[in-house]
Amino acid sequence: MGGYRNPDGTSRYWDGGPVMRFEFPTGRALVEVIPESSKLNVNTAPPEELYTLALALGVDPLRAREIALAIVDWRTPQLDPSQGLSLPGTSSFGSRHASFQEIEELLSVRGMTPELFYGTYERAPQGGLVRRRGLGDCLSVYGSGSVDVNTSDPAVLAAVGTPADVIATILQLRQMGPILRPDQLTAITQGMPGTERLTLGMGSVLTLRATAQGRLADGTPSDTRRSVAALVKLLDRSKFNEPYHILRWYDNVWVQ
Repeated sequence: MGGYRNPDGTSRYWDGGPVMRFEFPTGRALVEVIPESSKLNVNTAPPEELYTLALALGVDPLRAREIALAIVDWRTPQLDPSQGLSLPGTSSFGSRHASFQEIEELLSVRGMTPELFYGTYERAPQGGLVRRRGLGDCLSVYGSGSVDVNTSDPAVLAAVGTPADVIATILQLRQMGPILRPDQLTAITQGMPGTERLTLGMGSVLTLRATAQGRLADGTPSDTRRSVAALVKLLDRSKFNEPYHILRWYDNVWVQ
């Protein structure tokens, strides 16, 4: 993306991820670049990680366990009682017993709600609203197993076992810009258990999410917004004529 500053000096990193802002006479647009490598793979993450992820997102323990088991039940022929979190008689309804093909299938697993999937806002002790991400922001069918240190949500970092003090350091450094060099990552992790899966790089599958906002006749921003998104696979130009392939297009996206 050619650095991490926009031409006007504003940061290209926003809320933990790269972002580009565009200004036009008729409106403005904000484009977020969301790597799938910042998320856990919903088809391979063990139930303990799914459970920890839900807890880190503020889900109560009983609901977190129910969702973790429901995800495992959905993606496997039958729930394996040896997988640590299994409870007798706990299963999801309408399970496909096959791999998740689209992340929106999570909305059909037992215990899931739109608020848990999409995220919501909560009242902070100081009185302001704080954004809480949803499971749909932290799970993907394209996850690689490793997670990008620059763009992963703190809940994802916690789910893979990253110690709390390391997460705090990562978030502090990300406020100043992305972590670019392997030696920087090594200095942060220092070989600590739970950091083995942290990696640099956004991978080849990205979600590009654009939110447009028009201008009124007097030039002030309109209250009307619309968001669209594309799930994009970056291709090797030495093997393909096109630089990318659109895996999925979202005509209307809900953005917090």
